[in-house]
Amino acid sequence: MNLKQELQQLNDRLDKCRRKLDAAEKRGDHAVILQFKQEINAVTKQIAHVKNQQTRLLNKKGTDVKSLPFSRTLTKAEQADMGKLKKSVKGLVVVHPMTALGREMGLTQVTGFAPKAF
Repeated sequence: MNLKQELQQLNDRLDKCRRKLDAAEKRGDHAVILQFKQEINAVTKQIAHVKNQQTRLLNKKGTDVKSLPFSRTLTKAEQADMGKLKKSVKGLVVVHPMTALGREMGLTQVTGFAPKAF
């Protein structure tokens, strides 16, 4: 299971626990309230851990891409025919500024990173 799916499942579990906690508070069931508060704390810690893992992986990938010796912004024509461009340039990595990696790297335009000039 990848981190995105795991994070989604943890968020779903957290939401379910919160709803059950609200119902238990309305009933006044103190044992169940305590149980769900503990579970909410545990799930919150797990969510923080998974988000930290995602950030670390994103930073690592951004560092790997930035370490490629050549980079430049792509023209609209190149963006329109991305398949042809990727076939002609071996090892090309295209990063869009609206993706998580692009936001992490602080890009403002679609940029191509490659081992050789293209």
